[in-house]
Amino acid sequence: MNRTRAVCGMIAAAVLLVTGLSASAQQFPTRPMRVISPYPAGSASDTTGRIVLDQVAQILGQSFVVEPQPGAGGVVGFATVAKASPDGYTLVTSSSSMANGKVLHTRLPYDPVRDFTPVAMFGTQPNVLVASKQSGFTTVADLVKAAKAKPGTLTFASAGIGSTSHMAGERFKLAAKIDVRHIPFREGAITEVMAGRIDFYFLPLAAAASVLGSGKLNILAVSTAKRSPLLPDVPTIVEAGYPEGQSSFWVGLSAPAKTPAAVVNKLHDAVEQALQKPEVKDKLGRIGVEPELMSVDAFAKFFKQDYDATLQLAKDAHIEPTD
Repeated sequence: MNRTRAVCGMIAAAVLLVTGLSASAQQFPTRPMRVISPYPAGSASDTTGRIVLDQVAQILGQSFVVEPQPGAGGVVGFATVAKASPDGYTLVTSSSSMANGKVLHTRLPYDPVRDFTPVAMFGTQPNVLVASKQSGFTTVADLVKAAKAKPGTLTFASAGIGSTSHMAGERFKLAAKIDVRHIPFREGAITEVMAGRIDFYFLPLAAAASVLGSGKLNILAVSTAKRSPLLPDVPTIVEAGYPEGQSSFWVGLSAPAKTPAAVVNKLHDAVEQALQKPEVKDKLGRIGVEPELMSVDAFAKFFKQDYDATLQLAKDAHIEPTD
């Protein structure tokens, strides 16, 4: 009898726990949410995230506190979220750059796949291939011709080893079968290209938007299969003859692993509502971001495929971890 009572008590406690968690998830959010931005304020992922989350906050009735935590190629920020309580109150602006840590380091304080729950996609944007005015390159063909004439001479910049800009450059390098040198920068890469000290650079359109009208750069191509509405006269990398050189930069929202499905779904639905608002579409369009609506499961599948493709590219390009 005592054993039966004990078992019944355990079952009752479990039911109460589940019921409590369910009620908590339904009431979510009851306080402001913290969103870690693993890259500097003003970066492509940070800017995109702020535009979308501003509207999501209005839909949910609670604010988002966006906290930049740059460092170690995004590792610092992602580690913070991986260790956070899975209650929906600590989130991260995820992006194409989530694979960077695995490319850069043999050991990470988190697993980019197992320690996060993809919540919602915000949108995608092309990388823009720009060259310095001094280079004289006005087309992709010009660049490839010069690279093949003097192998190992031309240089391309990136925001660091394993970064999205680095991987876009390596993908193009393999597609065009050219021998060019990679020069990583922690900051100021675009300044070096504009000054003519670096020959070319792939960077997300949102990050490039503020300098494209400087008169110091030639815009050679966008890295996607279709032209960008923001740059309708700029050809695609496919039109230039290098379909295998395609790349894009995506930004979304992720939570710690084991975040309740009800919380994930509530956040996801609010993001999708926000993305369909004309004012959000307009603001994203101004920085070249195209909103993408995906289910939670589709986003998780998309992330895993993109992650695996990045690791395979690193292998094909012989990019070795730095530690």
